[in-house]
Parts: sequence; structure tokens; C-alpha cells
Amino acid sequence: MNHLKEDIQMTLMRIRNAAQLTLPVDVRKALNIKEGDYLEASIVSGGVLLKPVSVVERDRAWASIVKATAKVKDKGPRSKKSNLSEERTIAREVKALRRPHA
Repeated sequence: MNHLKEDIQMTLMRIRNAAQLTLPVDVRKALNIKEGDYLEASIVSGGVLLKPVSVVERDRAWASIVKATAKVKDKGPRSKKSNLSEERTIAREVKALRRPHA
């Protein structure tokens, strides 16, 4: 967010009913924040840091993943081993790699 205006002055805000506060218009415009957007709040030295975050709906994200994986085509050579045999081979290789590092 290096494109933010540096000339935005400090603004005094007051906590309202139900612990709500209103971000000033110039801050909302600079961060492109609109009603319904989410902010992440972090306690930092000397105050609170609010950062805009993107939230994706799980169902919509899953639908996108399913759509993308449907386009994947396996062009490699087919193994003559069964899936179970392949899984056992992979498990043995993983265990072998872990032993020297344990």
C-alpha cells in the first residue's frame, strides 16, 4: 500500500455505543474501504493497527477449486501399480527421509 496519501492528518475518533467507531472519509477512501468490508485489528506498541483483509466465502472458494481441478488433465505415463501400492511406496520413502533428520 505504498500508494497511500501521506498527507492524511491524524483524526480523533470516539468509541460509540456497542464499542463502534467510524473511520473518517479520507481514511476510507485512501484504503478503498466500503461498508461491509473486514478489518483485522492487532494490538501494537502504543495502539491498535487496523488492516483491511479479504474474506472469501468457503462455498464460492470450493466451487472455484472444483472448477479449476476439472480442467487438469493427466498427461504422464500411467503406473502399473495399484493406488494402494503407490501409497505404500510413498509412505516408505517419506519414512526413510525422516529417519536421518529425527
